[in-house]
Order: sequence, then structure tokens, then C-alpha cells
Amino acid sequence: MSDYDVIVIGGGPGGYVAAIRCAQLGLKTACVETWQDRKGKTVLGGTCLNVGCIPSKALLDSSHHFENITKHSSEHGISVENATIDIRKMITRKDKVVKILTMGVAGLFKKHNITLLEGIGSLRSNSEVEVTSAEDEKLIVSAKNIIIATGSIPSTLPPAPVDHDCIVDSTGALAFDEVPERLGVIGAGVIGLELGSVWRRLGSEVTVIEAMNEFMPAADKDIADAAKKELNKQGLDIQLGAKMTSCTTVNGKVKIQYQQENESNDLEVDKLIVAIGRQPNTQGLNAEHVGLEIDERGFIETDSQCRTNLENVYAIGDVIKGPMLAHKAMEEGVAVAELIDGQQADFSHDNIPWVVYTWPEIAWVGKTEQQLNDEGRNIRVGNFPFIATGRARAMNETTGMIKMIGDADTDELLSVHIFGPNASELISEAVLAKSFEASTEDIARTIHAHPTLSEAMHEAALSVDGRTLHM
Repeated sequence: MSDYDVIVIGGGPGGYVAAIRCAQLGLKTACVETWQDRKGKTVLGGTCLNVGCIPSKALLDSSHHFENITKHSSEHGISVENATIDIRKMITRKDKVVKILTMGVAGLFKKHNITLLEGIGSLRSNSEVEVTSAEDEKLIVSAKNIIIATGSIPSTLPPAPVDHDCIVDSTGALAFDEVPERLGVIGAGVIGLELGSVWRRLGSEVTVIEAMNEFMPAADKDIADAAKKELNKQGLDIQLGAKMTSCTTVNGKVKIQYQQENESNDLEVDKLIVAIGRQPNTQGLNAEHVGLEIDERGFIETDSQCRTNLENVYAIGDVIKGPMLAHKAMEEGVAVAELIDGQQADFSHDNIPWVVYTWPEIAWVGKTEQQLNDEGRNIRVGNFPFIATGRARAMNETTGMIKMIGDADTDELLSVHIFGPNASELISEAVLAKSFEASTEDIARTIHAHPTLSEAMHEAALSVDGRTLHM
């Protein structure tokens, strides 16, 4: 007889949500988690909650307030002289936000009678998990079903080894005790742009070094071009086609050399953030011993319903192919829980929203105009700038636009791309519309409250048919 119906390995967004949904369905559930806080206490939430999505957004919010006070409050008739920021207090606030939320997840586990197994989980078979505690004590537990949700870890860059002092990864960049005078960021992806924005707002001179020649290639080119122009204007020095060749630390300074257009460039900074992406965290699973299939990049092989090649073993989140996004992992966790319960599990990667929390924010759902053209789709494109909306003008947040793409033959909504204030919230309307296979005309015929930022979505839909009202 099995100890549990389901054992989830990993307590991040995908893992803890999967465990909660399994418990809601009446399945006896346990979750293995190894993450510990500074006091050595096991905490849930994984990278996202502890050193990723949540703490970075807390710092983005704090730094956004500071920049508004110091640079933009006078535009509203508000005078603030000699404004300062207490970095340690800002970091303490961030830590408090994280603690409250991790305690909340622990409370949900208690509410749903989920057993927390503290330690590192590895597979002994398709029905047994070995849990190794911090004291190296081993516990073997069995389950009818196993869900692997071990997440991802920061990718490393050999020329810039992280020393957790002058050279840090994304985790270290969330805990500086003072504002670096000069800050280098390797990687112009989501993490690099967000963390670079935090410290720029607080006073750092920030240089972002990106090896690729194209800025944010995953985003629509019109959106990426507009975002780069604005971020440069704000003070982020973004160097594209720049490949690091060497990095040394001398007297507390980081000396960087990088190659760009066949020229060698030197850069000296006080801190360097290595933010070149993340890789699946599959080491320690004992995959080879049990025959779990893993590809050459370290991702666990699964079918469309997250089943691995081992019977009754599933994998979700960053550890499998697809975008490394917390909300993707959460939805996969719910889908797998319901699949185990015998329900139909339906999950579409086509309708996953992407968000970059710079300011203005960047968000999109669906394919870019470039991808659709490459596929030979017959499309119609609508655009509407936030500067033409009353609410954005009243907020003094007029930068950016919404771009909407529909099928020219059927008017099916294919994608929406946003660069502008609160894009992370506005994109949800587009996700919902796509999920219901709506047309651009459906959005155009939907009444949007006035004055709101969402009116730009309405006008973008009208623009697809060439009939905008306010431009």
C-alpha cells in the first residue's frame, strides 16, 4: 500500500499549486521541499517567491516610487526636496513581503492537510521517492503518482564566475546593501532589464551587455524597438552584439572586456549581475538510474499532458520545455492534478501571457507579426498609442502603445502586444479573448469604461478595421 496518492517534488509555484489542487480533489498528498531561509527553516514558494518574481517586484515597486518622487512629482505640482532612500529598509520591506507570502503557502498546506517532507527528493522508482534531509537522514516514501516540479537555477557564464560579492546572480542582485555607483548587467533578458531598472532608478550608472544583436527577440519588433528607445532614454546603456571575453575583480572593482563589432571594449563596474537566463534543475533526481528521459539541454521529456516516459510520473514548470514562467507552471500543476483524478486536462501554451516589469511594462500573448508573416498568415494589424487616451494623459503615462493582430480572412484574434503603463494587467483581456477564440471585432464591440487605460485595447481593435475613434 502506498504512503500517498501523490508526492510532489518541489514546492515552487508549480509544485505547491499542484499539491493544493491534488489535496482539494481528495488525494492524500505530500510535497518535498529543500529550500531554507537564512535561519535554516524550510520554506515553500521556490525561486519565484523567495528570490525571483515576488522580491524583484517589491524592489521594482519601491524604486518606482522613488523615481516618481525625485524626477516626476514636480510635474504634478508636488515639490519634494532632498529625497533619500534607505536601501536597508527597502530590502527589509522586500524580505517582509516574501515572508508573509511564504507563510501564506505554509498555511494553505496546513489547511489542506498536505504533508511537507523537508529535504532533497530523488526518484528510486516510478513509485518511490527518497528524501534526504539537511542532516543527511534518509526517508523513503511511496506514492501512486509522482509530480516533478524542481524548477530552474541561474545559468552560469564561465568568463564571469559568481563570487556572491562583486559578481552576483539574480539572487545576489536582490540584496545589495547600498546602491552601486556603476553597475554592469550581463544579459538583456527579462531578469537583466528588471534588475537593471531597479538600481538605475536608485542612482546606479547601468550598462547592459547583451551578446545577441537583436533586442528582446521574443517580443514583437515594434514593441521591442519602442521599449529599447525608452529604456535608453531612461538611462539604461544597452550594448547589443557584445560578447564578454574576460572578467577580473581587482580591489573591489570588476574589470570587464567584451567584443563588439570586432572591437575590444573595457568596462569597470562596482557590481556585476550575471543574468543570462536559467536552466532546468534536474540534477539530483537520480534520473539516469530510474530511466527518466532528459534531453541534451537538461529538460525532462514529456508529452502534451506533462507525462514522462515513466508510468504515473509527471513533470511541470521550468523543468520541462516551454516558457519558464510561474503562471505556466501553476496551470500545468492544476492540469496534472486533475488528470490524476481522472478528469480531462486541457492546457494550451498558445495563450500564455508574457510580461516584462520594466516601466512602462511590456506584455504580450500570441505570436509576433514577424512569426505570423513567416508562417504565411494573411493578417491585419491595428495600433493605438497610449498618448491618445484620456486616462494615460491624466496619469502622465503616455509612453507606449497596444498592437493587435487579427486574421484577415476570419478576423480571429491572433495576438496582442503591449508596451505601456500596467501592461501586465491589461494583457489579461487579450488572454481571455484568445481563450474564447474571439475576433478583434468582439473586442471592438465590447464597451470599455471611460476613462481607462483599457480604452487603448478597444481602440487597437477598432484600428484593425481602420476605424479608430480617437486618432
